[in-house]
Amino acid sequence: MADITGTLGLFFTLITLFVSSSTSFNAPICKLWRKFQFNEMHEPGDVLLGGLFQVHYGSVFPEWTFTSEPHQPVCTGFDILGFRHAMTMAFAVQEINKNPDLLPNLTLGYRLYDNCGALVVGFSGALALASGQEEAFALQGGCAGSPPVLGIVGDSLSTFTIASASVLGLYKIPMVSFFATCSCLTNRQRFPSFFRTIPSDAFQVRAMIQILKHFGWTWVGLLVSDDDYGLHVARSFQSDLAQSGQGCLAYLEVLPWDGDLSENRRIVHVIKESTARVLMMFAHEFHMIHLMDEVVRQKVTGLQWLASEAMTAAAVLQTPDIMPYLNGMLGIAIRRGEITGLRDFLLRIRPGQISNNTSYNMVQQFWEYSFQCKFGASGSAEACTGDENIQQVDAEFLDVSNLRPEYNIYKAVYALAYALDDMLQCEPGRGPFSGGNCADIHKLEPWQFVHYLQHVNFTTTFGDQVSFDENGDVLPIYDIVNWQWLPNGRTQVQNVGEVKRSPSRGEELQIHEDKIFWNFESNKPPQSVCSESCPPGTRMSRKKGQPVCCFDCLPCSEGEISNTTDSMECTSCPEDFWSSPQRDHCVPKKTEFLSYHEPLGICLTAASLLGTVISAVVLGIFIHHRSTPVVRANNSELSFLLLVSLKLCFLCSLLFIGRPRLWTCQLRHAAFGISFVLCVSCILVKTMVVLAVFRASKPGGGATLKWFGAVQQRGTVLGLTSVQAAICTTWLVSYSPEPHKNTQYYNYKIVYECVVGSPIGFAVLMGYIGLLAVLSFQLAFLARNLPDNFNEAKLITFSMLIFCAVWVAFVPAYINSPGKYADAVEVFAILASSFGLLVALFGPKCYIILLRPERNTKKAIMDRDTRK
Repeated sequence: MADITGTLGLFFTLITLFVSSSTSFNAPICKLWRKFQFNEMHEPGDVLLGGLFQVHYGSVFPEWTFTSEPHQPVCTGFDILGFRHAMTMAFAVQEINKNPDLLPNLTLGYRLYDNCGALVVGFSGALALASGQEEAFALQGGCAGSPPVLGIVGDSLSTFTIASASVLGLYKIPMVSFFATCSCLTNRQRFPSFFRTIPSDAFQVRAMIQILKHFGWTWVGLLVSDDDYGLHVARSFQSDLAQSGQGCLAYLEVLPWDGDLSENRRIVHVIKESTARVLMMFAHEFHMIHLMDEVVRQKVTGLQWLASEAMTAAAVLQTPDIMPYLNGMLGIAIRRGEITGLRDFLLRIRPGQISNNTSYNMVQQFWEYSFQCKFGASGSAEACTGDENIQQVDAEFLDVSNLRPEYNIYKAVYALAYALDDMLQCEPGRGPFSGGNCADIHKLEPWQFVHYLQHVNFTTTFGDQVSFDENGDVLPIYDIVNWQWLPNGRTQVQNVGEVKRSPSRGEELQIHEDKIFWNFESNKPPQSVCSESCPPGTRMSRKKGQPVCCFDCLPCSEGEISNTTDSMECTSCPEDFWSSPQRDHCVPKKTEFLSYHEPLGICLTAASLLGTVISAVVLGIFIHHRSTPVVRANNSELSFLLLVSLKLCFLCSLLFIGRPRLWTCQLRHAAFGISFVLCVSCILVKTMVVLAVFRASKPGGGATLKWFGAVQQRGTVLGLTSVQAAICTTWLVSYSPEPHKNTQYYNYKIVYECVVGSPIGFAVLMGYIGLLAVLSFQLAFLARNLPDNFNEAKLITFSMLIFCAVWVAFVPAYINSPGKYADAVEVFAILASSFGLLVALFGPKCYIILLRPERNTKKAIMDRDTRK
């Protein structure tokens, strides 16, 4: 911005030097104080167009003096492409004049100035084109009349254009640039009459970001020039890149304006040390020349260069020394166009062969530069004749196969011509100004022409639509090019795609990768990332103090997944799902319950069925031998009922195996509780009968037997069992057990279990069974020393001891067993206690019935000595 501030200060100085008005009252005259001599060429016409081009890229100024002598810088370093730019404007004007359908009955002329690569010369040229270079003129009618030029095509550099457009905008004189891309120029308040046929850097930056996204380059370096062009790009690029989230800058370096060697060495060192493999350049060729010298000296290879439009046209870098490093460079390039007849026009250029009204200073300089001769050097071998063969000049000058800035110049001239044509076709009363008025070409106000230029809309012969938006920017379109170093030592700029914006489809990027040459051994695009992408199953974790593109990949925790690349967060799986081993998708949780298909379930099922069969066999044996003394002793009916209850105990264990359902959860504990109470009740009644019979055998004890008849025994068993049935009914009605998916034991699987509903109900059920068991054990223990021939107290004592031991051990084991193992413990307790009762109570009797039938007699039972 320092350049702009200095330029504005210079403006007021130049105004003082250029113009002075006389104080004469009768004949007011404007007179130039001093004339600024320009390197120029011009062609007269009814209406003039101005042009500013960089025909020389250097200049030397004489000492500044406040005299009336012409002030003329010495321009150095002839730019042959800059001259071709100027000649393209001359050709476009000539082509328009030959077109009967465009501006009929009106001849366009032009006045073209060389800015000599200096801001002060370009700025002075813009002022001279806007105010004129006449020595003196009378002030008639308040200086009414058309301006010296209708509009100006130029300037080339953004800094030069900013300075000129700032002043020209004060007077609404239109300026159409073909090369100034700074996004700062998209400001209608500051630059109300500025237009351009090249897209702004804002679009170029977005195009660059799209290319980075296309190839997956998220870690890039950025080099910018130390001027308005580069610094605005740097700010815009950082902002847009952050908003898009498509990448990060590894470094940002500003190239020194004066080519400082130590600074360039430092920048190249930064490039070498960085892990970024892609390097973008938004700079001018004279910035990059010094840097590339250092790149060559340090042999910096393995980089993918990505250039802005200012760099892709830099033929000065296409040398045998530099191209091994820039070979394969991708870049944004100005849209290439075709201009039919331009080459023929260039071939017809001759100094001094046009009308006397035409100045050809630039042509003479071109001739002297191209043929290394001098006009006016008579008698010398180096004298120019003007008849030299122009086809022997630099081939680049006549090569019109890659017209890019020239195409923008061509469109700029035609935009001014079409705007003027629209203005001339205005019908009075239907004009765009107040009262339907039209603009008068003889009294044209510059702002009126700006109105027509703002609304111009035409299509070139190449097929591109040209129109300006509200900020004066053209519909943007860029070519994407690839530098390819050919075996013959020449460089080919290959079109490999385009990026454009249309009103209907927005921004579009097309890249033909098969046409791209990659300067790598693999001939494939390089990888340029700060951190490798995080695969599914991981999440990104920012590295402290590093840009967002630098991160670690942390695996998702158990139960969480990420199913996309570079996921920022892991998501939790639904309740019934768990993360896969790779943590990239959710899978249904494994279900766990005591199944019939697993070894433990099979063993317990087999044991249950075995117990049921044995109980049935024993019952069958007892029924078959029901008339024998062993069976009839101590109430055979209770023995039969006890065997049935044991059979039910074995069968109820099956309810604990298999996937829990509502009916199995409700039935399992009720069946278990009632079956065991029935079993223990029978044992209790048998024990009481033994004690009653023994007491009845003593004198005076016969009365007790009336309380232990068959009816009383049945009633006692039924009554005790009914209590348990009432407990179960109350429990099921109030707080019924139900199936439950338990995820507390394990995170990765679901344990199907039956929750008891009411712990109190379950405790009462178990407590009642325990109470009867303890009571039976106590009574049997008291009767353990009675004669074996008359009772089975010892067997009952032993069986109840087993029963109580099993269930005392069951409680802590059940509480501490998770999931299906709790059911397994309960089944095991049921089976163990049932087998204990079955074996202890009926084993000896079956032994006598089946193996010692001689002892199965009344005498053997009644005779105490028999067993002895």
